[in-house]
Amino acid sequence: MGRAAVFDVDGTLVDTNHLHVTTWWEAFRQAGHQVSMHAIHRSVGLGSEDLIAHLLGGRDRDEVALLVAAHTALYGTFFDRLPPLKDAGRLLRRLDHDGWNVVLATSAGGRELSALRRAIGADDAIAATASANDMESGMPAPEPVEHALELAGVPPEAAVFVGDTVWDMRAGTRAGVTCVGLLSGGIPRADLQEAGARAIYRDPSHLLAMLADSPLAPDT
Repeated sequence: MGRAAVFDVDGTLVDTNHLHVTTWWEAFRQAGHQVSMHAIHRSVGLGSEDLIAHLLGGRDRDEVALLVAAHTALYGTFFDRLPPLKDAGRLLRRLDHDGWNVVLATSAGGRELSALRRAIGADDAIAATASANDMESGMPAPEPVEHALELAGVPPEAAVFVGDTVWDMRAGTRAGVTCVGLLSGGIPRADLQEAGARAIYRDPSHLLAMLADSPLAPDT
């Protein structure tokens, strides 16, 4: 049976969560909404429309579209310099070498996803990507993780999902996979554990260093 190592991207492989916080804050400010950066940070990991609904409540489609467009334009100014987290590419290549099918599961799509993949710099190790282009529901719905499993051709019990937010852990738990949390997105350890993380590491570099004793060990 094959095995799948499924990875969230923002905050897990690329250090972008606080860029999203700042650009969402500015998008809201331009539209006349005062939303704290703390509240935005806790919402990062949701798809754009879900994030807006979570923070502002129900909005008409035109306002949602304007907010999404403003955030996209602001965040897009960073596309040529998105910072990968240390050893993110090395981790994916090591897992590929160890026989895992490496699949990305992300709410990003289009130019944003291309920029994130360039930042990671490990396309040779990535077997497939479940992106916003392929799904109607984002995390914490299980659909992104389930679609990643379909792409990898493995059942939930043969997969591990690595993410950095509560929304990631809830999505993975609902999909029936083992969840690994990273602290690199800025979410507290206790929150990740409560949401379903079976193991927690500081960042990709720490997970790589501890791989032999992790749910992603070569002989698991």
